Amino acid sequence: MRKVVCLILALAVGLVFGISVASATDMGPAQIVLQAPKAKAFGTKIIFNHKEHQKISKCGECHHGKNHSPYKEGMKIEKCDQCHNKNFPKASLNSAKKAFHKNCIGCHRAAKKEGKKAPTKCKECHTK
Repeated sequence: MRKVVCLILALAVGLVFGISVASATDMGPAQIVLQAPKAKAFGTKIIFNHKEHQKISKCGECHHGKNHSPYKEGMKIEKCDQCHNKNFPKASLNSAKKAFHKNCIGCHRAAKKEGKKAPTKCKECHTK
């Protein structure tokens, strides 16, 4: 369980610092290299396959507006820490790291139950 939490943590931190904002016509980069600055037990580099995730999920599953309004074409994609920060009212989502970990692990566990390949352990995403 700790490994899963670490995986999600690193992904979230990396996305906060490593994603460039994409417009609606630009689907963003195919691959994003995320850096998790405090992942000492595991690697700090995460290679996020954005293009593959776009094939299997809707943009609104990760990207959303304030008050969690679903993504709509043309909506500006903000950095996650614009809202997911220490001022966020729900402690379990008060950092981008927590938000990513919570969102990612749920999907990955569900996919794994369906027999699909989905990393659920820290070292499966974090590389040294």
